[in-house]
Amino acid sequence: MSRKALIIIDVQNDYFENGAIELVNPVEASLNVAKVMKHFRENNLPIAHIQHVSANPEAVPIFVKGTKGVEIHENVKPLEEEHIFEKFYPNSFRETGLLDYLKENDVSEVIITGMMTHMCVDATTRAAFDLGYKCTVIGDACASRDLEINGKTVKADDVHHAFLAALAFFYAEIKSTEEFLSA
Repeated sequence: MSRKALIIIDVQNDYFENGAIELVNPVEASLNVAKVMKHFRENNLPIAHIQHVSANPEAVPIFVKGTKGVEIHENVKPLEEEHIFEKFYPNSFRETGLLDYLKENDVSEVIITGMMTHMCVDATTRAAFDLGYKCTVIGDACASRDLEINGKTVKADDVHHAFLAALAFFYAEIKSTEEFLSA
C-alpha cells in the first residue's frame, strides 16, 4: 500500500490581493488546499508546507524574510507539529529537507497543491516524479497568473491549464479537489 503525503507549495500572502505578485484566483485555490489539508490531518498523514523565501530581496522584492508577504496564508496555516520547509528555488526538493522527510515517513505518493502552477508546482512535480514518487496534482488547488512572451499576453487560465496538461501527459495524475476527496 502506498503512503501519501501532501505537499503545499508557497501559499503565501504575496500571491494574494495587495501582495507583491498577485495571482488569479488565489483565494479559491487556497480554500481547496485547505479541504485537502483537512483530509490529511483527519487521516494522520504527513503534510509538508513549503515556504519560498527570497534569496536576493534587492533583486526580487517578493517573499522577503520578516515581511507579511512571506508568511503562509491564513487559509492554510500549518499546525505546530507540521513541517515547514524553506526554499530558495522553484523545485521544493532543492536544498531543503523535503526528500529526507518523505523517506522518513515511508512516502511513495505525493499529492501536490499550491502556487504557482507554471513554476514551483511544475518544478516540484517533475522532480518528485524523477525521484520515484507517484504524483497527483490537485488542479483546482493551484493558481497561476498572466504571463507575457514576445509581446503576447497568455492568460492565467491558459497558463494554468497548459501546465496541468503537460504534467498529465507523463508526470502526474491531475484531479480536482472533489475527485480526490471522493476517491
